[in-house]
Amino acid sequence: MSAFQKMGILGRYRTEHLSDTLLALIQFLEAQKQAFLLDEDLKSLITEKQVPAANKLAIAKACDLLIVIGGDGSLLQAAKIAAESQTPVIGINKGRLGFLTDILPSDLEKKLKPVLEGHYLEERRFLVDVAIKQAEKEVYKSIALNDVVLLPGDVAHMIEFEIYINQQFVCKQRADGLIVATPTGSTAYALSGGGPILHPQLEALVLVPMFPHTLSSRPLVVESSAVIDIVISAQNETSPWLSCDGQEKKAVSPGTQISIQKKQALLRLIHPEHYNYYETLRSKLHWSGRFDT
Repeated sequence: MSAFQKMGILGRYRTEHLSDTLLALIQFLEAQKQAFLLDEDLKSLITEKQVPAANKLAIAKACDLLIVIGGDGSLLQAAKIAAESQTPVIGINKGRLGFLTDILPSDLEKKLKPVLEGHYLEERRFLVDVAIKQAEKEVYKSIALNDVVLLPGDVAHMIEFEIYINQQFVCKQRADGLIVATPTGSTAYALSGGGPILHPQLEALVLVPMFPHTLSSRPLVVESSAVIDIVISAQNETSPWLSCDGQEKKAVSPGTQISIQKKQALLRLIHPEHYNYYETLRSKLHWSGRFDT
């Protein structure tokens, strides 16, 4: 592994206590004589000194590592830019669970320094492209790393919809909604809905119905190359919402088709050298350790 030369620093402005960690990171990088660019949206948080800044797209193109401060939501937001530019990403955890953000603010010297010197693990995570079609015309598109979620609209009505996989009819459902999750997103909303945990290197997607009217409805795991189409029944009285990674909501009117398929560009996710996925699960989900002997 080669050492990184120029860092890009990203985060969400509203993240709690972001300025303290941001200043600590900048001071750490300066002490290591590492070149960096700060997201211009965060520049107002640093009043103690002048630092080089640029917009997110320019940072992704100019830097060879993106450091994201915040929780998984912050990294999900950065993932879309990072995947397109093929710039690797590492996260500093300021959130709660932090399945994607490995490094604590107190561990910059211990864990981030070796990464910058070239001692790290790299994972490739796939994303999905999402399109909304009306009368076979694409009217909206987005990207998701975690999940694509069909949600009730402004009124708490059950949603009636049909599911097709590779143009083959699967089923018709009445439910509060549907979660389509990648392995990365299997430990997020899909997990709370009763879905399975998928190892991040699995080439699979999971469909998790939300409070289905038919009790035999269960999560369904399909290959990642599958094209998933969700057709919103014209019988629905209100328009449900579509959410990608919880970052945005889009109303989908009755008769609309939602298409989901694997994105060609992959996310390059960087971990400290001794990262262990199962240790992360034990820690975040409070699983018990070994039995005493």
